[in-house]
Amino acid sequence: MNKVTIGDVAKRAGVSKSTVSQYLNERFDYMGEETRSRIKKAISELNYQPNVVARSLKKKNTSTIGVIVANILHNFSTQVIRAIEDVCSDEGVSTIVCNADDDPQKEKKYIETLLAKQVDGLIVFPTSGNSEIYQRLIDANFPIVFMDRLVDGLTMDTVLLDNEKASRLAIDHLVEGGYERIAIITSSLIENVTPRIERIQGYRKALEVHSLPVREEYIRGMEIQELQQGLDELFSLEEPPQAIITGNDLTLMEFLKFVTENELQIGRDVGLVTIDEVSFAPIHSPTLTTVAQPTFEMGTKAANLLLNKVKKHKESEPDVYRFNPVLIVRKSVRKGGASYD
Repeated sequence: MNKVTIGDVAKRAGVSKSTVSQYLNERFDYMGEETRSRIKKAISELNYQPNVVARSLKKKNTSTIGVIVANILHNFSTQVIRAIEDVCSDEGVSTIVCNADDDPQKEKKYIETLLAKQVDGLIVFPTSGNSEIYQRLIDANFPIVFMDRLVDGLTMDTVLLDNEKASRLAIDHLVEGGYERIAIITSSLIENVTPRIERIQGYRKALEVHSLPVREEYIRGMEIQELQQGLDELFSLEEPPQAIITGNDLTLMEFLKFVTENELQIGRDVGLVTIDEVSFAPIHSPTLTTVAQPTFEMGTKAANLLLNKVKKHKESEPDVYRFNPVLIVRKSVRKGGASYD
């Protein structure tokens, strides 16, 4: 069956294509009721579906934005996306979410796809592999906001956590609990992903503030599938860590798997603080101390920044918006330190 066109509707209604276009765009100022009725009837009889993208080229907007997330498996990502979607929905704007899997090629494909769909703007959790494309968008004044990550050489409105402070809160709490040998594990550092790098920087600085040695063997940035081996090596050291900071929710899951398989008890044998609040933290045994990100506030900020750009409100210089982490104390840190040696 051939696709019904605007020309078919015009022919059936006995009007010009421009008149049908005016009807579709609700410009009725000079259109009689009888003409409107004929066009409405023709659309119904032919089951005509307007081409939304083609109409957007005329209207200069699609009331749609794109969100390209680095890894949708992260709890942080899903909560931020929910906040973005809530804000956009209230403004009558639809959201298309794409998962790049931390793959620059996949990210590039999604950028091109979303631009082809004429989205009004982008919120991106960027990889470091598409700087040239982003610079072209910046030069063209295309509305774009970065979330969670900085990209070297690009000046962009960016929303992210004060990651160094997150590590500092974790170290301060563990030291207060009596721990001295503290390790940090996180996802791979190869791509210099901002939160991972900054959290390790904060870890180093916080240890120095407490006059504790920075032991390189206690710092593990690895692919998720390699973390079990890394933890085996870490706890086979002559002086294994007494406490662990997990840098995100995915590394937390690997650590919980490790302690279960090795019959270690969190709080008794090893202390734990994890960066990122997880839904099961208050019901885990023992309950887990976390450093929470204000995910909904961060998502709301990113959405509002982008919508203001789309609406062409007063432009300001691009800025980096840092949000404060919050320590949620539970029972995975034992006062007096761990018994594991």
